Amino acid sequence: MAYDSAFWRGLPVLVTGGAGFIGSNLARRLADLGAEVTVVDRMLAGYGANPYNLSQPSRPIALIEADIGADNAIQQAVAAAKVIFNFAGQTSHMDSMQQPLEDMALNQVANLRFIELVRRVNPTARMVFSSTRQFYGAPRYLPVDENHPLNPPDINGIHKLAAEQYHTLYAKVYGMPITALRLTNVYGPRMRIRDAKQTFLGIWIRHVIENGTFEVWGGTQRRDFSYVEDLVEAALHCAQAEATIGKVYNIGGHPSITLDDLADLLVKLAGSGRFLRKEFPAERKKIDIGDYYCDDSAFRTASGWQPRFSLEDGLLRTLEFYHANTAFYL
Repeated sequence: MAYDSAFWRGLPVLVTGGAGFIGSNLARRLADLGAEVTVVDRMLAGYGANPYNLSQPSRPIALIEADIGADNAIQQAVAAAKVIFNFAGQTSHMDSMQQPLEDMALNQVANLRFIELVRRVNPTARMVFSSTRQFYGAPRYLPVDENHPLNPPDINGIHKLAAEQYHTLYAKVYGMPITALRLTNVYGPRMRIRDAKQTFLGIWIRHVIENGTFEVWGGTQRRDFSYVEDLVEAALHCAQAEATIGKVYNIGGHPSITLDDLADLLVKLAGSGRFLRKEFPAERKKIDIGDYYCDDSAFRTASGWQPRFSLEDGLLRTLEFYHANTAFYL
């Protein structure tokens, strides 16, 4: 079941974190659909924001350079929006362990300030919140569904869980039309590749683009992945699916694959690069969750969404993008 593309034409939409990886792909897709898009982003380069992500859109995208907790700077844009995609956040697990108070400010405090602002000035706006699978922790069973116990393995997971619960609480108490999507390993054009702060797959792609060597830690762990264009379509489906309001859903995509097999596939598709299998560094082993892949059938049933891209197709499209745009992402 496809969503109604005409729904977005001329619609005022706000995307937080819209200069980052997922947010920029979403903002650009909304512009393609004719929406009036405003992006809020603090433009913290160390966390994935990149001005090039918003370059040459099909329609103008307004950018407000501000924190999502900065009420005065963003109040007018929040009040005007009919749909809000809250995709801002810090994603580095190791950074969260090394700078826990900064992670709290970015992922927990800012989200509480933001949801409270929405409640005051625009409580009827449809909202989709970008949450994470991270706070499931080490799975007790596979695939992981939404009923799985929560056991965050790191500071980032704790703060993201708190942010999700703020959103679901406001939906329940104030009747705000909010849905939270728990994302897995999202990859694709416009993700950060200069280091592994956003996703390990980013630094792998950098090394194969440069014909270098990357490390695979462990290697036998299974993961599932979401191609960013599929994830964007899931968010658009969600915003139009009334059945998803007030709910929390997993979003997956491709069938699971071991990290060894993923590395083999990436090198094969790129025709360059190589990798070394290594044991986990001690500091990372403590927060590794082992195998993870999700059951997202509840969302597919409620929204009608289905991913379109295979893992091979998604990786090929990603490699093509970075071969053409490497200079803007290193």
